[in-house]
Amino acid sequence: MRIVLTNISAGEGDALATKLVSEGLAACVNILAVRSVYRWQGEICNDPEQTLLIKVRADGVDALRSRIVELHPYDLPEIIALDVDTASSLPAYVDWVREQSSGAI
Repeated sequence: MRIVLTNISAGEGDALATKLVSEGLAACVNILAVRSVYRWQGEICNDPEQTLLIKVRADGVDALRSRIVELHPYDLPEIIALDVDTASSLPAYVDWVREQSSGAI
């Protein structure tokens, strides 16, 4: 199991999350309101965004990453995959994530 993070403009997270779950690329997506401060093209930016916490099976990360790149409105989307310590997670939850993000929906 992995958690993939991506940020997107405020108000655009619901559509991307729904698409990823409906296509079976993600089991669940949490959408968090955040403010990001970053440098882009020589300018300091301070923007409202949404962080998507995407739960996916480990072997589904590449397909998820490719789809995010296709759908994401940013020129350079942030896509970070984090390993999950499945030993401390409930086995039934990990199984559910694997089943729901199998890409077979």
